[in-house]
Amino acid sequence: MGVTDPAGPVMDRDEVDRALARLGAEHEAIETSLLALQDHAGRRLLEGAELTGITRERWAAAEASITLLWAYFDAYTDALRSAREIRSRRRWSSREDLVELTELLRGECVTVAGSTTATAPTLLSAPGKLSRQFSLAALVDLMNELYATSLDMVVTADAVWSALPARIDLLAAELQRTRALAHSVGVRPGEHPSGDDLERITRTLTSLREQVISDPLAYWLPAQGSSAPGGGRPDTTVYDREARALEEVRREIDAVLTVRQDAEQRLLRLRDVLSRADRTLAEARNARGEVLAKIAATEVPVVSGPPTVLQEQLATAAEYRRHAQWHRLSPLLESLEQKAEDELLRARESLTAVTAPLAVRAELRGRLDAYKAKVARLGYAEDPFLIERYDAARRMLWSAPCDLRVAEQAVLRYQHAAAEVLGAPRVPPQGGPQDRRGETSS
Repeated sequence: MGVTDPAGPVMDRDEVDRALARLGAEHEAIETSLLALQDHAGRRLLEGAELTGITRERWAAAEASITLLWAYFDAYTDALRSAREIRSRRRWSSREDLVELTELLRGECVTVAGSTTATAPTLLSAPGKLSRQFSLAALVDLMNELYATSLDMVVTADAVWSALPARIDLLAAELQRTRALAHSVGVRPGEHPSGDDLERITRTLTSLREQVISDPLAYWLPAQGSSAPGGGRPDTTVYDREARALEEVRREIDAVLTVRQDAEQRLLRLRDVLSRADRTLAEARNARGEVLAKIAATEVPVVSGPPTVLQEQLATAAEYRRHAQWHRLSPLLESLEQKAEDELLRARESLTAVTAPLAVRAELRGRLDAYKAKVARLGYAEDPFLIERYDAARRMLWSAPCDLRVAEQAVLRYQHAAAEVLGAPRVPPQGGPQDRRGETSS
């Protein structure tokens, strides 16, 4: 929309013609803008909607502004028509005509009926006055201001209505598909958290759509520093939050569907892991008896039995699968798989702890035989002193129960004797095994 030049002295004929041409162009631009506003889809929606909240308040003000716009435009049209009529009286305008045209084109000679409506801008109304006088330039400025505020309100509402309801409807359709899938695997409200989430998302989306339709301006975020009509974007905070919540539910449903597809294989793997844990514990118990019989003066940890609670939970999982209770089977399987792996690890650690004395004895036997082989390779296999020391160490290591502390000292004595015979430096004492008080056996 155009802006008229400020007033000046009495205009000549050329100035009048240029002013009329400019005002005619402005009139055409203003009319085009008003007709576009009149036919704007957002305006038609606002007129037919049951509005609430801030949108209802701003639309009431915008309707009053649009009414004033047309009143001002009619007054502007009448003034322009009068000026054109005066200019058309004669080809060469007289002094009186030019004075009259100057007053009409630049002076405050446009009369507009006053308004005391509370929604009208204060500069457009004067309480107690039935009419006001404007220049054509001032009238254009007022129409520009009214048009900008009215268009901003209409464009903003239309932008929200164009963006959010359609997105909400698409999300609601996805929600319905997810609900149907959830019901097929037993995820229902009151029985599974995801079922409760679906109900909450449904209520939130229904309420959000109703609020967006009735009060679109409540879901608009203006752009900082922007004065253009409709500057900003729809506020999608609530929508985005519910979209993320639905995505989380869909992942949960997918997990339940995966459980339904591979539940049998996972149950078989669980039984296998628990069976290996039981066999390992049984081996540890047998090994403990062997250690107690073959190793003397050794504290052997007690081996506990298999936990019956895991077998009970495994039976419950099989029951869930039998009755297609996938939503209950899914978290139980995940928990059982972790517990079964932990149980197998515990059984292996028990076996390692129980058989540690046997491993020490095996290491001592290997060390003794390795030194004997070295002595024999160097030609001292028949040395009486070495044979005596070797036999003493061997009797201790191959007798039951074996005292590991005494046996280790015997092996060390054989090593030292072999070193002396071979002319090598003595093997530095390594100390005996540590007892639980940290004391070295002699």
